[in-house]
Amino acid sequence: MATWSEDLISVEQARTLDGLFQRRARRSPERVAYRWHDRQSGAWRAMTWREAAAAVARWRAAMTAEGLQPGDRVAILLRNCPDWVIIDQAALSLGLVTVPLYTDDRADNAAYILQDAAVKLLCIQDAKRWHRLAVAIGDDPWPQRVVIVDGRGDAHQRAVEDPRAVAAADWLPAEAGPSPPADRRDADPNALATIVYTSGTTGRPKGVMLSHHNILSNAHGAITMVDVYQEDVFLSFLPLSHTLERTASLFLPMMTGSAVAYARSVAQLGEDLQAIRPTVIIAVPRVFERVYQRIQSQLQTRSKLAQRLFRLAVDVGWLRFEVSQGRRGWHPLLLLWPLLRRKVAAPVMARLGGRMRAAVSGGAALPFAVGRIFIGLGLPLLQGYGLTETSPVISVNPLKDNRPRSVGRLLRGVRARIGPDDELQVLGPCNMLGYWNNHAATARIIEPDGWLRTGDQARIDDGYVYITGRIKDILVLSNGEKVPPGDMEMALSMDPLFEQVMVIGEGHSYLSALAVLNADLWPTLARELGLAPQAPASLDDPALHKAMLGRMREALAGFPGYAKIRRVGLTLEPWTIDNGLQTPTMKIKRSQVLARYQDTVARMYDGERV
Repeated sequence: MATWSEDLISVEQARTLDGLFQRRARRSPERVAYRWHDRQSGAWRAMTWREAAAAVARWRAAMTAEGLQPGDRVAILLRNCPDWVIIDQAALSLGLVTVPLYTDDRADNAAYILQDAAVKLLCIQDAKRWHRLAVAIGDDPWPQRVVIVDGRGDAHQRAVEDPRAVAAADWLPAEAGPSPPADRRDADPNALATIVYTSGTTGRPKGVMLSHHNILSNAHGAITMVDVYQEDVFLSFLPLSHTLERTASLFLPMMTGSAVAYARSVAQLGEDLQAIRPTVIIAVPRVFERVYQRIQSQLQTRSKLAQRLFRLAVDVGWLRFEVSQGRRGWHPLLLLWPLLRRKVAAPVMARLGGRMRAAVSGGAALPFAVGRIFIGLGLPLLQGYGLTETSPVISVNPLKDNRPRSVGRLLRGVRARIGPDDELQVLGPCNMLGYWNNHAATARIIEPDGWLRTGDQARIDDGYVYITGRIKDILVLSNGEKVPPGDMEMALSMDPLFEQVMVIGEGHSYLSALAVLNADLWPTLARELGLAPQAPASLDDPALHKAMLGRMREALAGFPGYAKIRRVGLTLEPWTIDNGLQTPTMKIKRSQVLARYQDTVARMYDGERV
C-alpha cells in the first residue's frame, strides 16, 4: 500500500479549497473520486476526478452567467451526493461563499439562515423541499435564484413556475463555455470560504465564518494524526452540512486522493457497508450507541453460553488491544483470540464490510462502554473532539497510541490552555474568523489575545485531552452541589428502554429526569406491569415510575452519591427537530424541553422540601 505522503497535496500547494480540487483532478484524473447509489437503475455508479472537474466547470459557467460576484453567498440544501461537492467547488472557484443547510432542519430555521446570510443563490434537492421552504420564506427577498437539482413530475413543474425557481437541467449550459479558468484565479487562502450555521441549543443559529486556510490546515492536521491512503474508501453518511463530515470526509480524502462513497440513508447503512466495504468512516457517537444497543438486545435472546462467549471475546479483544498499544504485557488468555475472533468478532466486523481500518467518532462524547465493545471486537475506533468554530477538529486519538477515555492529542499547530472554571481554550490556524454579523457573540467566544473558548471543561494529561464537563450544562442544586448531567444522561441512555434522557434539578434539592421511552419496547413493559400500552395515564402509573427509577439506579451505580434520580417524568413522544426539541446535530434543546414539560416538572417537584 502506498503511504499517504506519496500522493498528498499539501496546504501550500492547494492554497484554497478549490485549488485543492483542481490539483487533485489534474493529478488523479482517471481515479474514482465518488460513488453513489443511482435510484433509477438501482446500481452503484462511479465518477472519476476528470468527470467531476467537467461537472464543476458547467456549474461554474452557470453561476458566472447568473452574475454572481466574489463574496456572494450560495446555499446548498442537498442530501450527500457528488452534486453537493460539485456545487460547492463551482462556487468556491468563483470566490463565492457557500452556506450549507441541513436537509432535515425545520423550514423556519433554513429560512432564517437564508435571510441572515443574504443568500443570492439556493441549490435545493427537489420541488417539494422548495415548496415547504418557500412558505417559510414568504415575501423575504433572499434567495434571489433557486436551482432545483432533481426535477421530476407535476410538483417540479409548479415549482419552476415560481419566478425565482429554475430546473438545473434548464439552467446549466450543455458545455462549460468560456467561464474563467478556476485554476488561474489569484485567491487569498485567508478569505472567507463558507458560513456554517451552528444548530444551537438556545436561540437562533450563529454563522461560523471559516476561511480556506482554516479548513485546509485542519484536514492536513488530521492526516498527520491518522494515516490515510490513496487506496482508502470513505463511506459518507453524516450530512455534509456538518463541518466534521465536510472536513474529514470531503476535503481530507481530496487531499489524499481517496475515494468517497455516499450512503443512501442511516436506515440502509448496514446494506451500504456490505456493498461498499469502506476502510474509513466518520460518525457521531449516536451511530455507535444504536449498534451497541442492538447488540445488547440481540444478546438477551441468546443462550447463557453465547452471552458468556461474547463477553469473553470482548474482554480478550480488549486485552489484545492494550497489549498492541504497549500498555500491557502478554497474557495466556490471548491464546483464545484466534477462536474468539473466528466465532464472535469476525462476524460482527463482516457486517461493517470487513475492511474497516479506522472509525472516527466525534461531535459528542462517546461512552467508554460503547467504545470498549467495538475496540474489543477488533474495530479501530478513535475518539476525537472539536467545534464548528475550529473547522472542526481540535484533537483526535492516533491509531498507535489510542486512549479511548480521552479525545486524543492536539492536532499539529493547535495549542491549548486551561482557563477559568477549567475551561479548555485553543489557539491555532483552524480557529474561525468570527460569527457572521454578530460581533458581540464573537467577542464572547474569542478572548482579546485570540484564544477561543470552547465552553467545555477539560484536563490535559501526558499530551492527551480529557473532557470533564460542559460549563453551561452544570446543574447547581439548592444546597450548592454542582452536578454535571452529561455523563449521567449518557449512562442512562445506554439502557435500550430509554431513547432520550434529560437530567434536571437546577435550583432544586434533588435530581429528576425526563425520559422518552423506546416505543418498540414500551408495549411489552406495560403488559408486564399490568398497564394498558395505549392509555396515556399508564405513563404516570406509580409502579412504572418505581420500576424506571430502579433501572436508573442500576445504570448510575458507579457514580458518586450526588447522582441519584428521585423523580421521573415519562413520555413516548421523541424529542425531534420537527417539534423543536432537538438540533440537526442531535443535541437536546434543554430549555425548550423544560418549557414543553413544565407541568410534568412542576409535579416532580411538588411538595419539595428545600
